Formats: sequence, structure tokens, C-alpha cells
Amino acid sequence: MSQADPAIRPARKSDVDAIDAVEGSSFDADRFSRNALKRLLAAMTAECRVAEVDGKVVGYVCVLFRAGAGVARIYSIAVDPAYRGRGVAQRLIAAAEQTARVRGARSLRLEVRASNMAALGLYERAGFTFLERKPGYYQNGEDALRLEKHLEPREAGGRSAL
Repeated sequence: MSQADPAIRPARKSDVDAIDAVEGSSFDADRFSRNALKRLLAAMTAECRVAEVDGKVVGYVCVLFRAGAGVARIYSIAVDPAYRGRGVAQRLIAAAEQTARVRGARSLRLEVRASNMAALGLYERAGFTFLERKPGYYQNGEDALRLEKHLEPREAGGRSAL
């Protein structure tokens, strides 16, 4: 397996199979269908990024936006289990933050399973803070924790790294 840093790029419609494979390796339940992924990749209210290592998609993040809202939402983020612990998720979170800033969001939110200690640690290190508990949020009845990160404004004249 390569130790190369993941390259982050905008997701394309042609990435649906690779994203579906990451979904399948990451989630048992509450996962997107292929049709839902296709709709998400085509939505004007969503921006998705993929992480590639040696040309292979190893993770993705999708951020949702609402017109006029200052809050963006990480709708889904997943990394192939074989590539976890290598900074892929951190790079995807940074890409989500940059995407949200470019679209004018002042904060970024997400939901995470209350039992997902690895993800909670990741989000805490990334600067997310607890906002609220959502009882019975997931299909199996598990609670979600809603987290939020306030975003620093984009520098005037600054360029996006994406």
C-alpha cells in the first residue's frame, strides 16, 4: 500500500462506483444507495470531494448548503478502512471547511453516532464542539451528537486550494 499523501479533488459523476465502494466498506446501515449517491453528486446544493491515493478513491466528503444560510453541513464523510489512520479524514475535513468558506458559510455542522469514539476524537481535534444530542437519530435507534465548528472568514483576495 502506498504511503503517499491523499490528493483531494472535486468528485465527478464517474466516481459513483468508487464512492459506493467506500460507503459499503464503511457503513453497515444508514448508507446511501447508488441512486442517492448519483443525486448527491449532481445536486446544486451539495459539493463533494474525494481523496485519492495512487489514483484510487479512498475517501469522500459531501457538504450540503441551503440558500441564504450561514451554516453548511457535512452530510457524509467516509474513508476506506485500509486507509484510516493516515490523515485522509483530516484532509477531507479541511476540504469541507474550505468549500464551506468559499460558499459563504460561517459554520460547519455534522451528526455523528454517539458511540463512534474514533470519529468524535477526530472531530474534536479538528475544532468541532458539541451542539446537541439527537435521540434515536439513526435507523437502529442510536443517538446522534450534533457538532459544530465556527469557520474563520476567508481572507480577502485569498485563493481556494481546491
